[in-house]
Amino acid sequence: MTSAQSRHSPSPGESSLPRHVAIIMDGNNRWAKSRGMSGLRGHHAGVEAVRAVIRRAAQRGVGTLTLFAFSSENWRRPAAEVEALMELFLMALKREVRKLHDNDIKLSVVGARESFSSTLRKHIASAEALTADNTGLHLVVAANYGGRWDITRAARRLGERVAAGELAPEAIDEQALEDGLCLGHEPPVDLCIRTSGERRISNFLLWQMAYAELYFTPVLWPDFGAEAFDDALADFAGRKRRFGRTDEQAEANGA
Repeated sequence: MTSAQSRHSPSPGESSLPRHVAIIMDGNNRWAKSRGMSGLRGHHAGVEAVRAVIRRAAQRGVGTLTLFAFSSENWRRPAAEVEALMELFLMALKREVRKLHDNDIKLSVVGARESFSSTLRKHIASAEALTADNTGLHLVVAANYGGRWDITRAARRLGERVAAGELAPEAIDEQALEDGLCLGHEPPVDLCIRTSGERRISNFLLWQMAYAELYFTPVLWPDFGAEAFDDALADFAGRKRRFGRTDEQAEANGA
């Protein structure tokens, strides 16, 4: 087995718990609309769900939890909503980072930060620095992120190295490209959860989800809590993951 294969295949006995869970948090606006509330109220309610899921993921021993908070396509939303989301993101950073640190949770934010205000960028950097040495759950927030952007950026960096004479074209392989991705040094996504009943991945972690198990639930994000997260993990534990192998080979490998 190559090093790349070993990174993507779980060891015997480890397949029942995902190492890396990614969540597309969908349904805040619909949750609010169904209650006659503003969309912003739905986003605030969604923050409570984020807290509950982070706690449960840490309790269950998940290594990495990546949350899709704001996609590169979300800038197309009404300007007032985008501004409110940025304010909510900043408020959450200010309020939650100390709690994350006290619970040994490491925070990383991935995406094109240059589009954010200088104040938001400053607080992101501060939060990452404070929690950098924590060894518990690694919480990744994808903000102004897109999977195509991530892959394109990694490819461009490889091209720049080739142009500078630092890298031979024939030396470019999957691992070289993966190392340049935002989450290149994290385990690949084992389980992707999407709430609200939608059944698509919406340009999220395209490379990292090559062999991910997909779990779709009709539950709107503000109603998705610890029990719903447990349901997703239980469903994952019942999946048979082959990674291109036959059933017999997968069983022999403990999957």
